[in-house]
Amino acid sequence: MTLASFDRVTHRFGDLTAVDDVTLEIPEGQILGLLGPNGAGKSTLLSLLQGLRRPTSGAVRLFGGDPRVPSSRVRLGSTPQETALPETLRVGEVLDFVGSHFPERVDAGELAEQFGFSDLMKRQTGGLSGGQRRRISVALAFVGAPRLVLLDEPSTGLDVDARRVLWDAIRARHARGATIVVTSHYLEEIEALAERVVVVDHGRIVADDALRGVLGRVARSRVTLRTTDPGGVIALADGAAVATDDGGLTLMVGDSDDFVRRLVSSGLDFSELSVRGATLEEAFLALTREHQEPTQEGSIR
Repeated sequence: MTLASFDRVTHRFGDLTAVDDVTLEIPEGQILGLLGPNGAGKSTLLSLLQGLRRPTSGAVRLFGGDPRVPSSRVRLGSTPQETALPETLRVGEVLDFVGSHFPERVDAGELAEQFGFSDLMKRQTGGLSGGQRRRISVALAFVGAPRLVLLDEPSTGLDVDARRVLWDAIRARHARGATIVVTSHYLEEIEALAERVVVVDHGRIVADDALRGVLGRVARSRVTLRTTDPGGVIALADGAAVATDDGGLTLMVGDSDDFVRRLVSSGLDFSELSVRGATLEEAFLALTREHQEPTQEGSIR
């Protein structure tokens, strides 16, 4: 069953196209990862699903209805990138207040235990750390027993241990029946959570595949070196994205070990060789190069 869909949806902010002719279906039962660099349009897609924005063209459907109609959003949960909680209320009071707006709700104690804040239930939210508030904000997305949950960069501001607690909790809610859409520019987060991955760049969908298929396309390494024969080195890096700067050479390669072996065996002159894992934005530069258009001023989310 399809819970939400985009049918040739475009959304513009003035001259800036944030979402560009997107067609996408979100079926029941998945954890779908929206993956892309900052400014790719991920948050705009979620805002359209929440009825916070109207598409410039095309149609967005949520549970078969218009997401701008409140009745269509009753079984929808969401957490935005920014965390805002009423500072004078206790954590338990916030959970009760939000839960009271839904016809069904998840037990507050169950959520607190899953998301790791049982010891904070009597604390005022204004006295909590940013990471604690973030975990509570994500838990609130599930308090109304939603069928579909939208999580926009859910682990923002969390340390490694807190992030893994959060991921475990999200997986537990999915096991209880929630379909989840999560946006992130962290490859690790999408790898930990998603079954299906939609890659977004410049407002367009450039890949839609199972997790393994997408990871195989963006798992790259960044190799930098200096050489007197850049053409010869580039020829060894089949299909690599390349940049040159002040006599240096940077290559994005899929298998850095194989490339280095070929480089050493070639006898080509090189120095100052370094290899590191690519950042996600660097990997997306390689993945989406053929889709890119001249840069537009401004940014999208």
